[in-house]
Amino acid sequence: MAPDRDSGFAASRVDRVGDRIVQPRCGLAFRLNHFLRHRRLAFSLAAMTTLNGLAGCTETLSALHPAGPAAREIATLWTVMLIGAGGIFLFVMLLLVMAWRGNGARADDRVWFWGLGLAFPLVTLTALTAYGLVLGERLRPVASPDVVVVRAEARQWAWSFGYADAPGLRTDDILHIPAGRPVDVEITSRDVVHAFWVPRLAGKLDAIPGRTNRLRIEADHPGDYAGASAEFSGTGYRDHVFTVRAHDPAGWAAFLTADLP
Repeated sequence: MAPDRDSGFAASRVDRVGDRIVQPRCGLAFRLNHFLRHRRLAFSLAAMTTLNGLAGCTETLSALHPAGPAAREIATLWTVMLIGAGGIFLFVMLLLVMAWRGNGARADDRVWFWGLGLAFPLVTLTALTAYGLVLGERLRPVASPDVVVVRAEARQWAWSFGYADAPGLRTDDILHIPAGRPVDVEITSRDVVHAFWVPRLAGKLDAIPGRTNRLRIEADHPGDYAGASAEFSGTGYRDHVFTVRAHDPAGWAAFLTADLP
């Protein structure tokens, strides 16, 4: 009797050509094997891409290696957002598995739609958004007698820095600050829109011609911290970098009296 091509057993049928067995190129078994083989390939490519990307990560321009209070707040926000997004993803995957296995989900459509489809993501995303807004308010500069004020002026393709405590003093591509004290950077631009970004000390803020934006930064310890313009503004953008050099109290006093190069 001829095999039933419409039955489920057709998926496991094989053909013999001479001494060679040929697997069918249709049916459930073939499609499943094809999916698994491509899934393994996709997983391998994703793993290699991730490892290569991580291999290129350094602390120099990493917001996940904070060296000041503002940067720590931002790193904490990143971690909270990652955990929240990961939790949502795992929960959705669990729901998909439950729906696929058919654990009586159709009997509770209102729970699935209103509770899991709307209420859960709405509550989760609202909580994450509220946390981000509260943290953003904490990052705003607050007046304090201990604050040091400096000025950062961007141009293609360099940075020029001035100091309120030493009006005649200017430096190019190196911003000097005292360690352990809050510093307000007044940021502007001479030509086009640039951006002031020192990932280990604070977030990013645009430098806009004709306008002054203020960013609060602070370094926990003396040392050099890499900065960059995080706004594409032309062909020289890649080399539009600078350094923030934090000094101990003696070094800062010496810098203000021009005893440092």
